[in-house]
Amino acid sequence: MADPYFFGYGSLVNLSTHDFPDPRPARLKGWRRAWRHTDLRPVAFLTAIPDPASEIDGMIAHVPRDDWAALDEREWAYDRVPATQSVTHTLKQEAEIAVYAVPHDRHTAPSNHHPLLLSYIDVVVQGYLRAFGPEGADRFFATTDGWDAPILNDRAEPRYPRHQQLKQVETEFVDDRLQRVAACVFQPGEQRKAGDLPASFIF
Repeated sequence: MADPYFFGYGSLVNLSTHDFPDPRPARLKGWRRAWRHTDLRPVAFLTAIPDPASEIDGMIAHVPRDDWAALDEREWAYDRVPATQSVTHTLKQEAEIAVYAVPHDRHTAPSNHHPLLLSYIDVVVQGYLRAFGPEGADRFFATTDGWDAPILNDRAEPRYPRHQQLKQVETEFVDDRLQRVAACVFQPGEQRKAGDLPASFIF
């Protein structure tokens, strides 16, 4: 019987944010990432979107206690999509691998009311820097759509529940790459003019 694993392409890559069993680098063919908003959550976040010409780095991890149902509940805003044949990995044993993605008809473009969180971007990029180095983090930016979305600078009071402390060099990397993609980063005071986010939310 194949061992159940899932492929993560965002915060899961940052091993400081979770304790999922047996995490290891992997690559998913036929997909790319996008920053999107869904009515299921108040802020924009990453999802995977099909793209036959793209490959993305990420991390696979063993499904805790082989319980897909519990993991599906944790990832309730996503659909679980089979991806066993699309993932390159270092496992020696047979594995059943899935990727979680928001259904196409359930997501829209981010907005001032539903921005990206800089604390979330920080966590994801920190993970790619540590797992794949600067070149891998650059591939993350290159294989992710939606950098024209508004980004709320919440570093002073992080709203992302699994936010991490970045080293100065990591913060500088994030800021430099956001400048390169001409990202629009705004401050909490500016965000209040467009509509407040709830103080807490399920992410």
